[in-house]
Amino acid sequence: MAAPDLTELTLASETVYQGRLLHARLDRVRLPDGRESSREYLVHPGAAVIVPVFENGDVLLERQHRYPLHRDFLEFPAGKLDPGETELECARREFLEETGYEARHWRYLTTIYPCIGYSDERLIFFLAENLRHVGERPDHDEFLEILRVPFDEAMRMLTDGRICEAKTVTGLLWLERFVLGGRGG
Repeated sequence: MAAPDLTELTLASETVYQGRLLHARLDRVRLPDGRESSREYLVHPGAAVIVPVFENGDVLLERQHRYPLHRDFLEFPAGKLDPGETELECARREFLEETGYEARHWRYLTTIYPCIGYSDERLIFFLAENLRHVGERPDHDEFLEILRVPFDEAMRMLTDGRICEAKTVTGLLWLERFVLGGRGG
């Protein structure tokens, strides 16, 4: 028996807000049963997430204040893609700008879609190894603390809730399971 077709067809689409970061759309769609409905969602260019690992297994994290939740978070470095930029170019640029580090070895890990109910955002994860500090170049409105954390301590921080931001949780678990083979740091 064939799987049912669940496709929703776009009948009309309009921008309801266009900002520097957010682009909100409202679409009218035809549902699989022929009726019509509306869908509102955020358009996002995508972002690269960097999972930086030092030779001894330590990971590099950033502490950054996130305004929507009015608190600081511990995160892996990441940033949105610029027009015409590849995912790897974005990862290299953001890693250098935010942390002052370069990596000699880059490896694609995975792509996830963190908010499929209301956004088309995709996060492309890269492992960065053989790290070298060359000097920070943060954006004028970006304030970060760069931290070098032993892998086992980062996993404790995840377990006790000090690390609770989705891309970093995903990156640490991916690192533990698929890069380190479940053996930890």
